[in-house]
Amino acid sequence: MKVVFLAAGIGTVLLLFLICVFLFKEAFHFFSVYSILDFLTGTEWKPANSPELFGLLPLLVGSALVTVGAIAIALPVGILTAVYVAELAGPKTAGIIKPAVELLAGIPSIVLGFFGLVILVPLIQNLFSLTTGQTALTGSIILSFMALPTIISISEDAISAVPDSLRQGSFALGSTHWQTIYKVVLPAAISGISASVILGIGRAVGETMAVLMVTGNMAIIPWPDPYLSSVRTMTATIALEMGEVAKGTEHYYALFAVGVVLFVMTFVINLIADAVKRKYRFEV
Repeated sequence: MKVVFLAAGIGTVLLLFLICVFLFKEAFHFFSVYSILDFLTGTEWKPANSPELFGLLPLLVGSALVTVGAIAIALPVGILTAVYVAELAGPKTAGIIKPAVELLAGIPSIVLGFFGLVILVPLIQNLFSLTTGQTALTGSIILSFMALPTIISISEDAISAVPDSLRQGSFALGSTHWQTIYKVVLPAAISGISASVILGIGRAVGETMAVLMVTGNMAIIPWPDPYLSSVRTMTATIALEMGEVAKGTEHYYALFAVGVVLFVMTFVINLIADAVKRKYRFEV
């Protein structure tokens, strides 16, 4: 069994290494003919133009907008739900909420995207009197639904793992239940809560189909109303254009360069999550 487990671990690392080699090898062809600085700071993504323009900034801004918006919605809702389930809800109530959260995590992203397209897009359009409801705000709302299960589940586990001795000690000193939650339980669980938030960000950054359906897919820098304008994310760009681009062209390799940026972003997010978890780990 030790050999089996070792082989599984080595296989996972080897698979990740091969993916990295393939991704960076294809992107290298693009950067050999196109400036990295122009790619990262360019404000126009126009592969059909002559000459072709591959500016990542509009896609980067679109991804950042929907991700920040999603976390701004999911963070307070997720942490408050986790606190309620772990500290306040009775066994029957918790037994209903936890499976519901797990069910939400199991809904395919295409279904959430369809829900957003049919329900949220007209709602946003009518609410703000827009020409289209396919905006960064709509994408943020849909992505918040997708980040919630990660934030709630990990945060609830972290809060439940806080030793009861800390709670009892707080009560013995005269603290109320709310003071104990705020001053004792949450600081002790900050490691898991922080990791859940960062992993939720990673979940939002890597989503494709849902944002593709509800954000409008316009490769522009939205201004002056960024959240009420149509945007395009990096993942949506790859999904939209990879099936139509000719293999071996500059446009083809440019999409791999976008993939490299996404890979680096998610890798850094996971490193930050691991560092936060280690720094604030609670030890009894």
